[in-house]
Amino acid sequence: MKASAQPVAPTKNDALKSLRFLFPYIWHYRWRVLMALACLISAKIATVLMPLYLKDIIDQLGLPPTALVLPVAALVGYGAARLFSGVLAELRDVFFAPVTQGAIRRIATQVFTHLFQLSLRFHLNRQTGGLSRDIDRGTKGISFLLTFTLFNIVPTLFEIALVAGILLWNFDWPFAAITLATVTAYIVFTLVVTEKRMRYRRTMNELDSRASTRAIDALLNYETVKYFGCEEYELNRYDQSLEKWAQASVRNQVSLSLLNMGQAVIITFGMVVLLWMSAKGVVQRELSVGDVVLVSAYLTQLYAPLNFLGFVYREIRHALTDMERMFRLMEQEQEVTDQPEAIQWVDDVASVRFEHVSFSYDERRQVLKDVSFDLPQGKTLAVVGASGAGKSTLSRLLFRFYDVNQGTIYLNGRAIQAYTQTSLRAHIGIVPQDTVLFNDTIYHNIAYGKPDASEADVVAAAKAARIDEFIRQQPDGYHTIVGERGLKLSGGEKQRVAIARTFLKNPPLLILDEATSALDTQTERAIQEELNLISRNRTTLIIAHRLSTVVDADQIIVMEKGTIVEQGTHQQLLAKGGKYAAMWALQQES
Repeated sequence: MKASAQPVAPTKNDALKSLRFLFPYIWHYRWRVLMALACLISAKIATVLMPLYLKDIIDQLGLPPTALVLPVAALVGYGAARLFSGVLAELRDVFFAPVTQGAIRRIATQVFTHLFQLSLRFHLNRQTGGLSRDIDRGTKGISFLLTFTLFNIVPTLFEIALVAGILLWNFDWPFAAITLATVTAYIVFTLVVTEKRMRYRRTMNELDSRASTRAIDALLNYETVKYFGCEEYELNRYDQSLEKWAQASVRNQVSLSLLNMGQAVIITFGMVVLLWMSAKGVVQRELSVGDVVLVSAYLTQLYAPLNFLGFVYREIRHALTDMERMFRLMEQEQEVTDQPEAIQWVDDVASVRFEHVSFSYDERRQVLKDVSFDLPQGKTLAVVGASGAGKSTLSRLLFRFYDVNQGTIYLNGRAIQAYTQTSLRAHIGIVPQDTVLFNDTIYHNIAYGKPDASEADVVAAAKAARIDEFIRQQPDGYHTIVGERGLKLSGGEKQRVAIARTFLKNPPLLILDEATSALDTQTERAIQEELNLISRNRTTLIIAHRLSTVVDADQIIVMEKGTIVEQGTHQQLLAKGGKYAAMWALQQES
């Protein structure tokens, strides 16, 4: 789904903009929405009719005993109105429930899709705990906004208008005027005070996200916390965040109590004045007892939704505040995008050429400086150098996690931007230096390289990576859970899972980024043979620190501070007696 096809997320905490953003998702279920609205309007009309039937019942029962008859029609009408009011309200929820949940599902999926479309730069800077809380609160806010805006605020205002009209029709204009004045005063007071309370809600959200971020970060780094005995330090940091959140929460609750008290004063004043006027009319024989009951019933009937209207408005404002941070994620622009004319990479072969490529993660520090090299189809190119020389950046650029600042990367003779990102990454496999696994089974983590692979293919990949025997020794075999980030496995075992995953993917372009760095010498030699086998007749880029793993490469380039300082075969570079030869001699001594 292209970003241009999506609704534009609101940039301010504005109900109209939020509803405009949500409208396409609601209208997708238009027939359900229309049926729910029909039930809603019918239920409100039935609710407003009930006090009229009640008035007729009281007036007919108030006749002299000689003229007293059972008000059958009024009783049947009252019962029917009450029945329809309840049944139609429930039918409304039946029709609208799929709308709410469906809209939440589609919006949450869009947010998730957008997050995957953002560049690696965004994800390196994100705070996972806070991000998760923002999305969770945002989706809950959507549910509340959809349900209560359409089914509480709008119908309550509709009911108020109907009641005011009936009072104006049956009584003098002061009855309707005082009703509208009470409602207006209530709404204005609620709006003004609630707007002032929003800063407490925003502060609570910020502090809640911060506390969640600290907690998740500490749990993800459990071993580091234990290594350095920093449990108390982490608990103090978490408690400090919660203390500030608690203070903001108390201020929020105090302001809420003041709001509720003010609302109660306004409603009580309006009710007392209207009851006094209707009671005075009975004493002066201008109104019947049924009229007093009618006014009282309407006031009682209005009081609950009006009081609820204040609660709903407060919660909608809270929901909009909660949605702000999620919408802000949708405003994050994609740093790397597909060109409109981008094509699919369908070839099963690969050749790579870097032509005067320069790149920096931060404009203050250049990582690659005018890098040029060729990696022909079916050949192996090794990149060596000290840490920070820019070796791993080459693989990130090949995957188009970033776009180069200057120069061009060519794949099969085309600029890398000519291909769609999906097809590009489908044709490149990597065994990374730092392998992070999903908290799932070993089978799932290997099959991730090709989700539709057969079980036989997954087992074959595990055997090629020399991990099948280890897996079968586990009580649960291939269904063994590896834990968060694969922490239940050793570094070598994790790396062998990553190698098996790449074997299974079987890509035309293979990147080995320190692929055997976490393995013991015996296992490294065994896997090196398999890596040599799978890279044979396959375009391979090896990023290595151990020079012994790249001696058979067709070409070796030596990088230092983002530039290529030497290039040639192993023997040629040794004969030069330069940087590579010095590194080789040092490692041989070790």
